[in-house]
Amino acid sequence: MDAALLERFRKKAEAVSAVVSDVETMAQAVAYTVDLCVHKEACQILVSGCDESLSPQGRDLCQLKEWGKIIAAPALDAPTRDILVARAREQGISVIEEGLREHVGGVDIGFTRCQFGVAETGTLILDSVSEEVRLATMLSEIHVAVLPKSAIVPDLESISGPLQTLLARNPNYLAFITGASRTADIERVLALGVHGPLELHILLVEEA
Repeated sequence: MDAALLERFRKKAEAVSAVVSDVETMAQAVAYTVDLCVHKEACQILVSGCDESLSPQGRDLCQLKEWGKIIAAPALDAPTRDILVARAREQGISVIEEGLREHVGGVDIGFTRCQFGVAETGTLILDSVSEEVRLATMLSEIHVAVLPKSAIVPDLESISGPLQTLLARNPNYLAFITGASRTADIERVLALGVHGPLELHILLVEEA
């Protein structure tokens, strides 16, 4: 692995508010993710209008989520999924792989594995053909993205061939993720987490 390339990716990603860490294995990536979920506050979303005088039925609709903390981890390989489920269960955390539309108000962490990292901009490239993968990276408060160090490239031009192959599929959907979700649409004030995760954690893994 080119140390200079790795450092360039790290600096560019951190410049857009990503938290970049190194791990040796996918098992360590899982441990990092579960520990992060344990120490964050449970995701809580309250329906608009719940501060009004409501009927008993209306109050029921305004309850905060009751199913505890959730890690959404679609499209993982079986060994990694099994490790994640076991470690999360020890901490009372649920792991879901599908049906994310039913949890639009309460996904704490989305856990994915990315295909490429672009050092020029600190951008992640994620194969998002699966709707569950798209939802995991959009609905979660924190996105933890695992990126093999061997998958970091200098720029988009250097992987034009693989990208064209991915985009030639039907259907195709690639996500280009640069930092945490941000917008300045509201009175030109920068806000994080409006259209997606509030935090992006990138785990650079040694293993292929």
